[in-house]
Amino acid sequence: MNTEPGAARRLTLAGSAGRWLLVATVLGSGMALLDTTMVIVALPAIGRTLGGGLSTQQWVLDAYLITLAGFVLLGGALGEVVGHGRVFLAGAVAFGVTSAVCGVAPTSAVLIVARLFQGAAASLLVPGALALVSTSFSGEERGRAIGAWSGISGLATVIGPLLGGLLVDHAGWRWVFLVNIPLAAAAVAAAIHHLPLRELRSTALGEHLDFGGALAAAAGLGLLVCGLIEARNLGTPLTAGAVVLGLALLVAFAVIESRRERPLLPLSLFAIRGFAMANLTTLLVYGALSSALFLVVLELQQVTGYSALTSGAAIFPITLLLFLLSPRLGGLVSRMGSRRLITLGPVVAALGLVLFLRVSASASYLTVVLPAAVVFGIGLALTAAPLTTTILGAVPSTRAGIASGVNNAVTRVAGLLAVAAVPLAAGLASATDGAGSGFTSGFHHAMLISAVLCLLGAVVSFVGLRPARHPAPPSEAATE
Repeated sequence: MNTEPGAARRLTLAGSAGRWLLVATVLGSGMALLDTTMVIVALPAIGRTLGGGLSTQQWVLDAYLITLAGFVLLGGALGEVVGHGRVFLAGAVAFGVTSAVCGVAPTSAVLIVARLFQGAAASLLVPGALALVSTSFSGEERGRAIGAWSGISGLATVIGPLLGGLLVDHAGWRWVFLVNIPLAAAAVAAAIHHLPLRELRSTALGEHLDFGGALAAAAGLGLLVCGLIEARNLGTPLTAGAVVLGLALLVAFAVIESRRERPLLPLSLFAIRGFAMANLTTLLVYGALSSALFLVVLELQQVTGYSALTSGAAIFPITLLLFLLSPRLGGLVSRMGSRRLITLGPVVAALGLVLFLRVSASASYLTVVLPAAVVFGIGLALTAAPLTTTILGAVPSTRAGIASGVNNAVTRVAGLLAVAAVPLAAGLASATDGAGSGFTSGFHHAMLISAVLCLLGAVVSFVGLRPARHPAPPSEAATE
């Protein structure tokens, strides 16, 4: 397979070509990251306008995550075949178009379908942006470029709740989606003029791309989520059927991957203990994060009476602490070891979730909401960087790219499953009015369930990342 043109590998951040490539990729990945946190604070307003109750709010979040999680590995593989620049450009165009459809959606059904396509567009943007940065720079410039891309893109996650709240309160929830249009246009313009779009690949699409596996994964996740979200409306037989069929398709996905010469998800990676255990911890902890952010915003807006902006400000400390502390805490891995940090972090996060049990209709922000958000954010910050370090250190350097992609997909799957399952388990599906003491009671149950997920993550890391009693090969030793 041919590689990127040699000239692309000699870009520097001091040159205009390198800076413009960074601008294009930051805009692309930033849109995808910004979209998730902005939409969370817009959900109550969407529910008031389009109706549908809690299930509609869950679908608006999960429809995006189903296709993003199902196709993100395929998006990365597609870039290897037809060129990362082309895939990124296609993703930026598609994201802008689907955002426009989301912004003018007349019904909840149209919005949910548009979100499915928007997630598919994001599955091209997310891996394409990082791949372009990684392959267009070399040596020390590559490290600086990736650091700049990661830091600037991460700001999108931080400002998302505040920007989303401002847009909802002062322009309406539709602008949470419509704001992507100028960003997408700028990304497309930068891509056309400054990204490598003429790369040629010798590998045929069918030879390298696992379309069947990706479709099985997305369909399986979709059916599983449908059964969980619509359990109250479908009834027991149809709910069980959707869940069973969804699980069967996910098993089929694993079978397909085991037989592919070039699988999207190399199952052999999960034979590496550190990689498998760290990803299981990711599934549990990031599931707790997603369900908590979703339900805290609903509780604050629909019960406590916060506006979209003030609820965004309420969860702002969580994303800010993740952004500020995670890079600095990464250095502790070499001194304390990943096992200790990935055990301590979820325990602290669980304590923060328990503090959210004090949130009610009359809760004070300074004495109730803020302490819970700060403790929860510190716990997540203690966990995030050591998890990434463990996952990348568990595999040979030649497989770091696919390992990072798999963990990214696991993070998305954690979010979509938790948003669907935790409200059902907490009894929130019956709180159809989305307000009052009935919702608060379910919210408290959901926080306890999320805290248990964090504690299970701590147990998994404590037991699963235990140092081996015999010398480990280099690929595994890095996880201890």
